[in-house]
Amino acid sequence: MISIQTEDFSQGDEYEGMRARALSDGAIVTFTGIVRDFNANTDVVAIELEHYPEMTEKSLDAICKQARDKWPLGEIRVIHRIGKILAHEQIVFVGVSAKHRKAAFDACQFIMDFLKNDVPLWKKEISPKNSIWVAAKASDKASTHRWSSK
Repeated sequence: MISIQTEDFSQGDEYEGMRARALSDGAIVTFTGIVRDFNANTDVVAIELEHYPEMTEKSLDAICKQARDKWPLGEIRVIHRIGKILAHEQIVFVGVSAKHRKAAFDACQFIMDFLKNDVPLWKKEISPKNSIWVAAKASDKASTHRWSSK
């Protein structure tokens, strides 16, 4: 299940929901991203995320389908917040269940790596002095290349 939303989420509620639906799985792996209060020698007080609604969910669906094609998975839960999000607030949640931990760990990281690169989201960092749109990082792009060899 995929959600693109402005409101915050509860990690505990998301985990409990996954656990209730994944009774025959032996592993649940989750990742929660937090808005950092720094970047490139700048203090960050908030970020603002914009997206292309028609493509955001479609891109996330495709990434989750690729993960299912690579690993035997149970539940997949992805939440990504949009709008203005303050430093130290949650921004993204990825949860994956599987029969075995390796598949759950790998699939969770795979989904997050491709989410950072392939989902049409645009980020503006807001500092006390100014606001700037942030370009994609080369290190994020490099993180997807390792999956082509697996």
